[in-house]
Formats: sequence, structure tokens, C-alpha cells
Amino acid sequence: MTSTDQGVRHHPVVLAHRQADLQLRIADAITAFAGSMPFVYAVGFAAWMVFIESDPWPKLTLIVSLEANFLSTFVMIGQNRAAAFQQAKADHDFVEQEMELKTNTELTRAIHTLTVETHRRIMAESGQPDANP
Repeated sequence: MTSTDQGVRHHPVVLAHRQADLQLRIADAITAFAGSMPFVYAVGFAAWMVFIESDPWPKLTLIVSLEANFLSTFVMIGQNRAAAFQQAKADHDFVEQEMELKTNTELTRAIHTLTVETHRRIMAESGQPDANP
């Protein structure tokens, strides 16, 4: 694990995910904003329809359709990024587990070797024949 400036420790995959290129970070920011209540308030269709436009329905339909197209694209981008993040984390975890398994296997073999050698020496010092060749 790696620490950030705030002293909070994060998984290396999380840090790599946060350092993505500018376009992906912009898409994440738009998706985060579009999925929030301030977005609902910021749109302001009701005020626009009541106070500015005399016949807002054709323009409103066009704007809402365009908005839906763009937002669905940003949602898909966000989903793809989340899937890529999960895959990168799974790959990282797999590599770490494989390294841990290798280390544990080496330690187990070393302990076995030390145990056999200790048994052999104790048996030799006591004058008893070694039962385990």
C-alpha cells in the first residue's frame, strides 16, 4: 500500500486509477455532477419555461433529448472505468497472492529442512540411529 499527501493509505491500483488521463477525469467529474441533486437544481428547466420562453416545448424536447444522449454516454464511460478499475485491482491482487504463495512455500521448505537437520543432530548427539533417512 502507498500513502498519499493526506497520510491516508491507498491501494496502488486506486492511486493509478486516480492518475488517469485528463479526458477520463473530466468524464468522471461530469458523471459525478450529473448523478447529484445539484445537477437537478442547476438545470433550471422550470424557471426557463415559466419566465423566459413563450413556447418552450420544442426547445425543451430538443435539450432534454440531447442531455439524455450525453448523460448516457458519460454513464457508460463511468461504468467502463469502474470495470477497468476492478479488473486492474483483481490483477494486482492475483499477482500479490501468487508472490505470497511462493514466499510461503519457500518458508515452509526452509522450515522443513531446518526441522530435519535439527532432528538429525539431536539423534546424532544422543547416540540413537536416525529413523528418518
